[in-house]
Amino acid sequence: MSGAREIGSRLELFVDRYLIDRTRDLELVLHSPQPAEKVLFFDRPWEGPTSTYATVFEHNGRFHLYYRGSPAGGEPQVTCYATSLDGIHWERPALSLVDHQGRGDTNIVWAGPESHNLAPFPDPLPGTHPQHRFKALGGEPPLALVSADGRRWKRLQDQPVLHRGAFDSQNVAFWDEYRGYYAAYFRTYRGGRRTGQRAFSRSTSADFHHWSDPQPLVLSAAPSEHLYTNATLPYPRAPHILLAFPNRFLPDRQVVSDAPLPGVSDTLFLSSRDGIHFDRSFPEAFIRPGRDWQNWTDRSNMLAWGLLQTTKDELSLYLIRHYRHPTAHLQRFTLGLDRFGSLHAPYSGGELITDPLLFTGRRLTLNYATSAAGLLRVELQRPDHTPLTGFQLDDCRELIGDQIMGPVRWRAGANLDHLIGKPLRLRVWAQEADLYALQFQPGDDE
Repeated sequence: MSGAREIGSRLELFVDRYLIDRTRDLELVLHSPQPAEKVLFFDRPWEGPTSTYATVFEHNGRFHLYYRGSPAGGEPQVTCYATSLDGIHWERPALSLVDHQGRGDTNIVWAGPESHNLAPFPDPLPGTHPQHRFKALGGEPPLALVSADGRRWKRLQDQPVLHRGAFDSQNVAFWDEYRGYYAAYFRTYRGGRRTGQRAFSRSTSADFHHWSDPQPLVLSAAPSEHLYTNATLPYPRAPHILLAFPNRFLPDRQVVSDAPLPGVSDTLFLSSRDGIHFDRSFPEAFIRPGRDWQNWTDRSNMLAWGLLQTTKDELSLYLIRHYRHPTAHLQRFTLGLDRFGSLHAPYSGGELITDPLLFTGRRLTLNYATSAAGLLRVELQRPDHTPLTGFQLDDCRELIGDQIMGPVRWRAGANLDHLIGKPLRLRVWAQEADLYALQFQPGDDE
């Protein structure tokens, strides 16, 4: 059917209005992660109070962390490494790769100008050379680096791979499996570097050597604000959706009167389905500085690149705190799996009608949470809004509780095999509830 959304068996998040035809008395709301442990203090002699630009990812059953060490006294910056099994307890291994003032037991993996903003990632592309299994961009302008083990690095070539940009920030790159290319998101300026605003652009590459001309990102309903870092990545559980977590920087605001420099910042949330046009349905902060005054000084509250799934139903995110202070550290935040945004229903109730959908899974599951008095029901409709017999609202068992993948069941059952390939709308009635995501999944009807 022309105009139907082909979602197959993909997980679809309610972070934009992509699936929505119309709603009544429902509100698209942002859900902020909750602060958890302070997991790493930048207290080694080669780290320091301006350590920042963190990167986290999972590889081969372990979590890996990279960050800029920025020693006091004007010493050269370095790239540091830590590892964890649970995302809470991080170890800095004594790698003996790079010395610091005669000490060989450091966790430094790289020293050089690229360390200012080195941002590694594991390359999952089949056929990747074993010596290039890990890749990174670093420097101003960026050079490409490669590694076989994520610890011992070398330059891929001696010349920068990107040229048209400012690059004075954390410039991130990754293999975009859904779209089939390497993508780099990096600092540019709107209106020129001297008087303009910090912004982002994207370049793509087939080989990590040769990159396209940069394209400025387009933000929907974007206010005029400085965006310092971007932390853009495909959402691992739904890689067709790109998420970005910019650090919003207000250089002229000052909360702490004796701060060394003016400026305050927080973290935003954006999403994209093509890598260039980013939706900003949520203009407010994703993570605020909070009550600690040491987070109200310049360039704090930068989110690390990367999301870690640390339990079956929880994501961990990592934020730079106390920037420029002796207590500078990395703090973990937690968020329910897939729960960045939701359609929120008040006590009085509300309704969602989706666009016509084409799916391939045999059962519908919802990520939802209700109050004790709340509920959701789902109706299947033809594109002309005619309800399907046996799948009307009154045929649907009430969905009550808090589930990441709660199955939807009707009097006619939960198995939708006979409806695969037929365009259908969902009508969802909700009361005092949040609907975070949906997915048509393979599997039985139980």
